[in-house]
Amino acid sequence: MHFVHEVPRSRVVFGVGSRLGLGAELTRLGLTRPLLVSASSSKAGQEMSDLLRPLLVGHFDEVAMHVPVDVAARAVHAAHVAAADSVVAVGGGSAIGTAKAIAKDTHLPILAVPTTYAGSEMTPIWGLTDNRRKTTGRDPHVLPRVVIYDPELTVSLPPALTAASGMNALAHLAEGLYAPQVSPLAALTAHEGIRALAVGLPKAVAEPADINARTEVNYGAWLAGWTLGTTGMGIHHKICHTLGGTYDLPHAPSHSAVIPYALAVNAHAAPRAMAAVEAAFRAAGRDIDHAAGALWDLRREIGATQSLSALGFPAQEIDAAADIVVQSRPVNPRPVDHACARAVLAASCTGDRPAAFLP
Repeated sequence: MHFVHEVPRSRVVFGVGSRLGLGAELTRLGLTRPLLVSASSSKAGQEMSDLLRPLLVGHFDEVAMHVPVDVAARAVHAAHVAAADSVVAVGGGSAIGTAKAIAKDTHLPILAVPTTYAGSEMTPIWGLTDNRRKTTGRDPHVLPRVVIYDPELTVSLPPALTAASGMNALAHLAEGLYAPQVSPLAALTAHEGIRALAVGLPKAVAEPADINARTEVNYGAWLAGWTLGTTGMGIHHKICHTLGGTYDLPHAPSHSAVIPYALAVNAHAAPRAMAAVEAAFRAAGRDIDHAAGALWDLRREIGATQSLSALGFPAQEIDAAADIVVQSRPVNPRPVDHACARAVLAASCTGDRPAAFLP
């Protein structure tokens, strides 16, 4: 047995009502001048603004998908002008990604309060989009110092967004199982995260106010973010970054459309990972035949995005997108050439149930 297991430093506060302790977390770190980053339409952002009003030195609300570099530059400028000593990010992956852009440049600590299941809050991974290309990297300065998970903040998520964001989390877990950096602990964490999401997502979609279901999904999403942050990304994430950066497709629905086929294309090259995914779904009490099919069946049950065509991705762009994916040189169990990337994109466009292996 050979592995390297590196655990980035991050404090997690989890539970119903935990958001109310945000001020105490700032005090614990000796921080007195936070800049709030949240979308202008975010009710959770407004609540956190009211909670921190005596301390806040500003509110950056120009949040955009995939963090365009011009938005990032304005966010960094806002932090400098306000003389902030920290960044409080409230929202989904776009808000947290914007906060990471600030931290990448300024090294200010981030306190994250996620309101979706995106998982970015648990990773040292940043992403910026420039000239229709999304670039990602790792930097310990962008890993939030504190992450507060309060399931009450996800109750207002519409079923469609709950489903898509949950599939996003499942993609982190499934792909983490075949990442080169996967360790025994990461594999156990991924198994538990898949189990929790497979149990909780159907309930949270059917009954959005079910706080127990929301807690189960939030728990799975935390494990998903942790898995992504400690392992790595393969063909699935590189495809989704291409779809977002070049074609401006929404992030979570793209994950939903692609992940069953990314697993199928890797099935022969990563049999242990596929067996682990299957075991997690069976532990959730689900009747499955193979890993890719299990994800497809859950996706259909919860009404998550079924295909890239449904998101407006034109089939005539498959070859161009495949070329971009290959140029990014993803680390993946099956070597990623044009045919491999094209197979995943083509299958994702149609959305049909995959066989266990995608040639």
